[in-house]
This record gives sequence, C-alpha cells and structure tokens, in this order.
Amino acid sequence: MSTLLKLKNIEKTYTSRGAQPVRALTNISFTVEAGEFVAIMGESGSGKSTLLNLIATLDDPTGGDISLNGQDLSNVKEGARAKFRREHLGFIFQDFDLLDTFNVQDNIFLPLVLAKKPLEIMRNRLTKLAPRLGIDALLKKYPYELSGGQQQRVAAARAMITEPEILLADEPTGALDSKTSTELLDLLTDVNAENRQTILMVTHSAVAASHSRRVLFIRDGQIFHQLYRGDLDQPAFLTRISETMTAMLTKAGDGQ
Repeated sequence: MSTLLKLKNIEKTYTSRGAQPVRALTNISFTVEAGEFVAIMGESGSGKSTLLNLIATLDDPTGGDISLNGQDLSNVKEGARAKFRREHLGFIFQDFDLLDTFNVQDNIFLPLVLAKKPLEIMRNRLTKLAPRLGIDALLKKYPYELSGGQQQRVAAARAMITEPEILLADEPTGALDSKTSTELLDLLTDVNAENRQTILMVTHSAVAASHSRRVLFIRDGQIFHQLYRGDLDQPAFLTRISETMTAMLTKAGDGQ
C-alpha cells in the first residue's frame, strides 16, 4: 500500500482576547495508507474532532504539515477549499445534513452537480451505488419520509458517489440505534474491503472502532496508543480496544 494521508508534528492552539491560549493538539504524527480503515478514539475534549477538521481543511493547524496524496493541504487557498473537498474528500456526519426540499436522488447528486459533472456520470455512479447501499426503492422519496438508518445510508451514498480519495466519518453512529449502527458499520466495512475505500472515522464508541483495521487513541491532544486488528475477529478486537480505553482513562484519572 502507498501512503495517502500524512500528518507530521501537528499542533493546534486556540487563542482569544483576554484568555489563556488553549492547546488542542500537540505533536500529532501518523500516516494512513491507501485502502486502510482507521478509527480515531478519545473522550470528549480529547482533540479528535479538531484533528478531523484539520484534515478536512475546515481549519488550519498552528504548526506542522498535513498532506493528502502528496499535496500539502496548507497550499490549498481559502477560496479553493470547497472545490478541493468536493473533489478529494467524502463526508459522513452524525446529523446526516440532507436537504428536505430535495428528494433522495437529488441529495446524492448534489456534490456532483456542484462539481458540474455530466448527468450520465451521475446516473452511472448511482446505478452501481444504490443497490450496494440498499436504497434503490428510496430514490424518489424525501428525507423526512425516511428512518434514521435510511437517512444515514443516503448520506453515505452522497459521500461515496464522488469516489473520494478518503472518506471522513464524524461520529457516524452517534444518532442511530444499535441495530442501525451495526448496519452502517457493516456497510463501511464492506465498502472498505470490496472497493479498497480509505476511511478515517472519529468515534467515542469502542463498538464502532472495532469495525476498523487500526485504532488511534488520543488523550489530551496527543496520541496515547494505537492498535492494529491483524487477524483478530471483531469481538476480540473490541475487547482489546475496551482494555486500552480503560487503561487510558485510568492513567488520566491518576494524572499521569
């Protein structure tokens, strides 16, 4: 595999007038290989969402370098970032972000419309994608007519139809029940395995993280540990993740 995403010595400090600077990230370095499924775990305030925002070019690091497929993200100018995100990144958010005035098909087509792709390309991609996500019968419906699980599948289709270099998932199961969460995680696992789609998922859920192939643990804005799944099955990997989270929280409680 080749390196797709590279972070080197990333720092992020927030400053506001009259207040002490707050350091959100300290010396974060890691790589993601093409075709990997990586989860980032940490408690609220650990810095994991800040890290995702930096990778998504929604914010800038205070120090360090981030590159995607060899392109330095700091060189992507402010006015070109929306276009960059459409062409290179896919997003699955916790709250779906679907437009109720558009039907399912038009919601899925939206990023390709913004990228001015021909209608034939949109239809061809959707024809391949819809059966895999189980949304064939939903294309003419509107988001308010769908269940939460169906909406999340539509959101996943919208992210995947651009054929992104990397799919960024921000707490994708946070608003779902356990059954629907499992269905979505199984879907991401299948897409990663069958299409070699690179996925980077931020989550506080050990169950969600156990569907990945590698987990990065963040505590107080720093990488605490990482686990590779290797030959472990999902339940065994879940146990390892839970043990690591317990150890991390114990050390945090001890002030270490």
